[in-house]
Amino acid sequence: MFEEMFQHRKLNRSKLLAYGFKEVFDEYRYTTAVMNGNFILHVTVDASGKVNTSLIEQDTGEEYVLYKIKSASGGFIGDVKCVCQKALADIAEKCYDPDIFRWKQSKEIIEYIREQYHDELEFLWKKSPGNAVWRRKDTGKWYGVILTISRKKLGLPSDEIVEIIDLRLQPEIIREIVDGRRYFPGWHMNKKSWYTIILDNCVRTEEICKRIDESYLLAVK
Repeated sequence: MFEEMFQHRKLNRSKLLAYGFKEVFDEYRYTTAVMNGNFILHVTVDASGKVNTSLIEQDTGEEYVLYKIKSASGGFIGDVKCVCQKALADIAEKCYDPDIFRWKQSKEIIEYIREQYHDELEFLWKKSPGNAVWRRKDTGKWYGVILTISRKKLGLPSDEIVEIIDLRLQPEIIREIVDGRRYFPGWHMNKKSWYTIILDNCVRTEEICKRIDESYLLAVK
């Protein structure tokens, strides 16, 4: 019942080990006392990142399974579920990286920025997990925004969900390149100084990387 908190996340093995997990054969194991030491929570993560848990009563050494049953209710059971959920949410946050953007070109762009500028995506909006930004370390200014939206929001005749990138550029150049096919007015940004590209290989990755470099230089105070 805790699987949803690990959705759209990718296991980071170095973070897992730093957190306190121990590597045993082809899986990682972690234990922690909960409920004032009355229970021991065992967490096992396999190589694919799948999480399994067991909760052992200290006094009896037996497994307590009611916390895994959605329909189980009651004050004590609710407290146990809440404690386990909090422990697993902490593991998801500190040992897994966001894995929202699945398109091949999106991954290429993310990797390019990581290698070129050593910047990681910042997920600023909990209510919009499909939106993230890159910002310069020296100025704090955004130079790229990556989002998931429907094509229809870009004026295209489709409800397909796509991954897009917003970048900065001089207004006069934006007016020249925006064509409604390869380049679009900046989605959710100032359309005078931002424009949008769908990351579906309609624009080559090499060209987008050059555009990212231009945007980076414009992200100054």
